[in-house]
Amino acid sequence: MQTIKDVQLQGKTVLLRVDFNVPMNKDGTIIDDGKIRAALPTIEYIMGQGAKLIAMSHLGRPKGQPDPKYSLKPVANHLQSLVNNKVIMANDSVGPAVKEAVNQLQPGEILLLENLRFHAEEEKNDAQYARQLADLADVYVNDAFGTAHRAHASTAGVADYLPAYAGFLMEQEVKMLRQVLDHPEPPRMAILGGAKVADKLGLIGNLINKMDILLIGGGMANTFLKAQGYEIGKSICETDLVDKASQLLQTAQERGVSILLPNDVVVTDAISADAVAETYPVDRVPADKMIVDAGPETIARFTEAIEKAHTIVWNGPLGVYEHEQFARGTWEVARAIARSQAVSVIGGGDSAAAVQNLGLEKDITHISTGGGATLEFLEGRILPGVAVVEGAKVLH
Repeated sequence: MQTIKDVQLQGKTVLLRVDFNVPMNKDGTIIDDGKIRAALPTIEYIMGQGAKLIAMSHLGRPKGQPDPKYSLKPVANHLQSLVNNKVIMANDSVGPAVKEAVNQLQPGEILLLENLRFHAEEEKNDAQYARQLADLADVYVNDAFGTAHRAHASTAGVADYLPAYAGFLMEQEVKMLRQVLDHPEPPRMAILGGAKVADKLGLIGNLINKMDILLIGGGMANTFLKAQGYEIGKSICETDLVDKASQLLQTAQERGVSILLPNDVVVTDAISADAVAETYPVDRVPADKMIVDAGPETIARFTEAIEKAHTIVWNGPLGVYEHEQFARGTWEVARAIARSQAVSVIGGGDSAAAVQNLGLEKDITHISTGGGATLEFLEGRILPGVAVVEGAKVLH
């Protein structure tokens, strides 16, 4: 992989794809600036090399046309509060006014382009739009791992016209995910949760070949429990995937991979803040109840297995953790991973949020900034945004 350390940046104009798709309140206040902060090492390095910097990102889903609700102006203001450099907000991502703004840009200044998705051509990976973006700069740097699974103009198309390099965040994401997939130290464990098996079929299929233990919880465990012949009451279950779950259990057994499923569960009548939580063995789930978390015996088994692992990948919560009475499985797994001496990688989304809510970030080896991108990488897919920086043309 070619990174920004492999190119001479002084005197150059750098087009940097970042992932500034951050959550905001209706008044434009940024709720969580984690993605912006994650890009700062790359931004600061480029600035320190005496380059001019053009940053670009999408925000939300504006449906291919300008929408003030999705403007990056609040992001520009917030970025200005985090860096010592002048941040200038462009009125668009392409066009004469943007070209003029680039011409006026001084070394050490940052020009943030307006939301790329204000142009439908962005998500279509339109060659002309990609060329217009590329014409603004000398070098392309992709640091937006969170969008690396999308072949859009700003994540893939631009690399047809400019030499492409990875930023530090992209480099770290790929390095850590490759480490746990390709060079993991045994015992190797994957912890998989979330609601749907359908979302994780490719992931399970890939990890059965790479892990020693698969620990399955959350709503997706119900489909596997059903495949084992258990009655699961009113719990969510993908009945059309029960046979597939049986096949995966069989494949794991043939390959000597342990699959750990709940042996006791927390159930309730309805999912709400004041719902009552009850614990039952997995073979006695009442017909009128639904499974919403792992039970205490299961948590103890899972925790014990985590303590022995040397490599841990975690993607997806183990229960309806938004409600405290159904969150213990997710919280205890997070705490066990944090206590562990293993190399631990957490795959974005709800799992990352749980760790951050508990203040355990410093005890995790790597928390991925990608959601879908992390999932697809762990499934073994080639991500367009990664491919372009791995086939970079070297610029001297």
